Amino acid sequence: MTSIKRIAINTGGGDAPGLNAVIQSAVYAARARGWEIFGIREGYNGVLEPQRFRDGGVVPLDCDDVRDIAHLGGTILGTTNRGNPFRAVRTQPDGTQLEVDRSTELVEAFRTRGWDALIAVGGDGSLSIAQQLVDKGLKIIGVPKTIDNDLESTLMTFGFDSAVSFATECIDRLHATADAHKRIIVVEVMGRYAGWIALNCGIAGRAQAILIPEIPYDIEEVAERIMAREKWGASFSIVVVAEGAMPKDGKRHLIQEAHGGNVERLGGAAAAVSSQLGKLTKKETRSVVLGHLQRGGAPTSFDRVLASRFGGKAVQLLIDGDVDKMVAFHPPAIVGVPLESIVGRTKNVPLDSDLLATARALGVSFGDNVPV
Repeated sequence: MTSIKRIAINTGGGDAPGLNAVIQSAVYAARARGWEIFGIREGYNGVLEPQRFRDGGVVPLDCDDVRDIAHLGGTILGTTNRGNPFRAVRTQPDGTQLEVDRSTELVEAFRTRGWDALIAVGGDGSLSIAQQLVDKGLKIIGVPKTIDNDLESTLMTFGFDSAVSFATECIDRLHATADAHKRIIVVEVMGRYAGWIALNCGIAGRAQAILIPEIPYDIEEVAERIMAREKWGASFSIVVVAEGAMPKDGKRHLIQEAHGGNVERLGGAAAAVSSQLGKLTKKETRSVVLGHLQRGGAPTSFDRVLASRFGGKAVQLLIDGDVDKMVAFHPPAIVGVPLESIVGRTKNVPLDSDLLATARALGVSFGDNVPV
């Protein structure tokens, strides 16, 4: 058992539906134990840059503060994907920016505040930072959050179901307008270097082609499959493209290259595929980018329940003294796995996945010349 009495919680990285449900569950579970729990604004910025926040960057949380938030999108604590304390950006007097390591300062601030442990909610980047802080002596429980569902050691992350559900609804709507105008419509979805969102919403939305990062595509094969549909009377097609999809012998489409402490920004895949398919098929084409619409809005009931289970399990692990773990969904249970086991690893769609086999059986093209 543990002697923990005061804990903190933060949310880092990109936002995802279900973050507030985690916060609510963790607060309820902690307060039921008589613990104090504090929310840190915008990842670690609330501690490192308290002057930026009207409330000082750190807020005590009670049940009344989180009573009606589980159904809300976003996060009441705010988040950032530029809050790495090991690579903090400091502006010099001459206006230039310099990266500095403020992790020791952060650890000292935690100890000064009397916090016994941290619940860190985030994706691969945030959890990698959490592991580095564990190495510096902090007690941490990680909670996996990403709409991309690309974290190792957990079957699903919260936010994924909400993103897929929204994307599927959009594809359903696009069927009607594509059919009305006999067009090809290319839909770009998020996912970074994993094709889980594209694959799931593509199957659910009855797409004719799904292009994912795990399978470099041949655009001519996609065009041939669309024209084959045309011959038997299917005059429109829906193509789902993951933002990280890559053509054979080509490169991913980027909005911005990686620079400083920022990762590359993916984008432009749908526009490129749409343009190419228009030229090859001589059909009218349109592209739609769902973008951050997939991150916003209320979480699905599945994500609310999963996020609540994650938050409650995080506190239970602290009660048991089982620290330096990440909560994970191992159906039917929520378990703790070593935090270090997921750092630097990405869960991609396996090429022998039954989802891929199902899609191929339905006649879906992945642009790889594999016969249906």
